[in-house]
Amino acid sequence: MEEILENQEELHELLKVRRDKLDELKNAGRDPFAVTKFDVTAESAAIKAEFERLEAEKGEELGEGYTVTVAGRIMSRRIMGKASFMDVQDGSGRIQSYVRRDDVGEDVYADFKKWDIGDIIGITGFVFRTKMGEISVHAKEIKLLSKSLRPLPEKFHGLTNTDLRYRQRYVDLIMNPEVKDTFIKRSKIISTIRRYLDAQGFIEVETPMLVSNAGGASARPFETHFNALDEDLRLRISLELYLKRLIVGGMPRVYEIGRVFRNEGLDTRHNPEFTLMELYQAYTDYHGMMDLTENMYRHVAMEVLGTTKITYNGIEMDLGKPFERITMLDAVKKYSGVDFNEIHTLEEAREVADKHHIEYEKRHKKGDILNLFFEEYVEEHLIQPTFVMDHPIEISPLTKKKPENPDYVERFEFFMNGWEMANAYSELNDPIDQRERFAAQEEALAQGDEEANHTDEDFLNALEIGMPPTGGIGFGIDRMCMLLTDSAAIRDVLLFPTMKNLD
Repeated sequence: MEEILENQEELHELLKVRRDKLDELKNAGRDPFAVTKFDVTAESAAIKAEFERLEAEKGEELGEGYTVTVAGRIMSRRIMGKASFMDVQDGSGRIQSYVRRDDVGEDVYADFKKWDIGDIIGITGFVFRTKMGEISVHAKEIKLLSKSLRPLPEKFHGLTNTDLRYRQRYVDLIMNPEVKDTFIKRSKIISTIRRYLDAQGFIEVETPMLVSNAGGASARPFETHFNALDEDLRLRISLELYLKRLIVGGMPRVYEIGRVFRNEGLDTRHNPEFTLMELYQAYTDYHGMMDLTENMYRHVAMEVLGTTKITYNGIEMDLGKPFERITMLDAVKKYSGVDFNEIHTLEEAREVADKHHIEYEKRHKKGDILNLFFEEYVEEHLIQPTFVMDHPIEISPLTKKKPENPDYVERFEFFMNGWEMANAYSELNDPIDQRERFAAQEEALAQGDEEANHTDEDFLNALEIGMPPTGGIGFGIDRMCMLLTDSAAIRDVLLFPTMKNLD
């Protein structure tokens, strides 16, 4: 927190004073770091709630009848001779404590006056309401449990430097209650998803992170080397291919929530490691995945926020209404005016791309150019919950073709706030077709597409064993948390985001 201090000399002096205090405690046989245990009976929020309940029930002052033991970090103090007030922060909030010399003892009170903001302490006492109406703990015993050797940010300005907040999340959580609330909501979002899927008959599983073939998505993998086997391995970019092996194995509804790793850039919506949830359900298709997505999002919003209307950056989105469903062809026609139904050849697609200043690569086919139009003209308009269906086959190597039009596949992407929130397929279960798709990916890889998939022979073997018709979907959990907590950047919902090394 050096940036909030006037200069390095001031910081050095503060650090020296705190270490001198620690040495004094150790020399007196009261090393705070020697404390191994402290029995807490309740946290601050529960103490306040219980006191108000007892107060209402009895209709009179409780006296010393409600005794608690609480522990936390000193966030402020007001020393007033023989009596003092301090604010203590624990896992659920803050509570005031009244400390009087005659209650805790003269020696303990003298030590207390030397304690610092940031020190972690334990208090036993009775709960009362001050003349100002604040619920507080009247201390009978106090104990120093851990010494803070480094000052916290100055209370009126807090920790506001964004880069420093991400690097020192532990201080960010101490100083900014809204940050802790965001991560509490994130935990509730994930636990609510689990309960919802478990109730639908899904089984949570775990699949490998270190793989020889990182497939299932279009992304560059991170590469590493396994010394014991002298083999190059990759960090997974997707959960898909292993989860579909489990469908083959007779587990009809499976899901996994876990970290995946993509060797890509950093921005407000991308971090190289992020949390992905993928689920697969036998005997359904992408329409079944749409229904599941709509119902799950609505359920999570109600459970975590108590409403299906969410506001992000001042824009309201309503999860309570039926989600729009539109094909990619219709969406591009609606927002760009170009009807790809009337474009029949690659040359025509390139001509219309040139006319609209859409940049494409030599390897791009008609379907790729349609997708480029979608990205340029459509995505920013998809604010309310929208399913964009029926993508071109060129950008969907693991998806079942539409029977009536094999140039397109049974796939949708779920959009909110102009962001892709989920990607779903009627899964390709034809091993012959899948091998041909892998071959096309290998060709794209040879032409310079570093995000193309390699052929996965074991996955093809699994498909040849036989996979039932299956619907599958991948959800970006971090973006979901951003929307439901009104967080501006993905780093705001990752406790420890990837940061450039300061060295």
